[in-house]
Amino acid sequence: MATLASDIRPEPIADRPPVGMAYAMAATIVAAFAMQNLAGRSTFYSPLVVHAHALTFMGWVAIFVTQATLGARGMVEQHRKLGRLAIAWLGLMIVMAFVVTVRMVRAGNVPFFFRPQHFLVFDPLNVLVFTGFVLFAVSKRQQRDWHVRLQLGAMALLMGPAFGRLLPMPLLAPHAYEASAAACVTFPLIGMGIDLKRSGRVHPAWLVTLGVLALMVVIGEVITYSPLGDSLYQMATAGSPGASVPSLEFPAPPSGGLITGR
Repeated sequence: MATLASDIRPEPIADRPPVGMAYAMAATIVAAFAMQNLAGRSTFYSPLVVHAHALTFMGWVAIFVTQATLGARGMVEQHRKLGRLAIAWLGLMIVMAFVVTVRMVRAGNVPFFFRPQHFLVFDPLNVLVFTGFVLFAVSKRQQRDWHVRLQLGAMALLMGPAFGRLLPMPLLAPHAYEASAAACVTFPLIGMGIDLKRSGRVHPAWLVTLGVLALMVVIGEVITYSPLGDSLYQMATAGSPGASVPSLEFPAPPSGGLITGR
């Protein structure tokens, strides 16, 4: 939770953001990826770039939890310093999202419950929207009620891959992506419920989060089934095995146990 401000004002208990949600979100992410590995649906014997991708995104989870802890304890100066690193870390996340997504599409190795062209669009798009939302939260750093809820909302936008590992994705095709995106509303809804219980009202930051999540899904769908989506897929897969894969058809299920493509 990347705060660059040094002035976080105290507030009544009823208005305090539910920072404990940060720990629950992080635990959900770790549990989802651990379960995937234990079930044999992913492997540590992946290319180096895949490990770099995993370390980058799990690194954000560590930053997120640490920032939540520092903020809750009033350790403003440490929170501010780590916030600077967090902003730089966002750039690394964008790079890794594009690199790994394009690599998978070029190899024709997209999870079989996603259309390759849709995967090429929504995977980087989600990270770009998440990054913009984090920066929006930073712009609200002097309004702690907004700042913390928006940072929690940003993490919710990023949880599609985690929920995708908890849900029976093959059974949800052809709407597996939409199902994982819908699951991302879980924590914003919990936050809304906490706010209602404490103060009798829902903070508008949660409504902004839900609106951005819905818009993200719609934009991804529009781009995928447009000439722009066709062009992006052709450029990404030119000269690779992925070029021969039907871009808007679901791939055949793999013969082995690995289903994530990474």
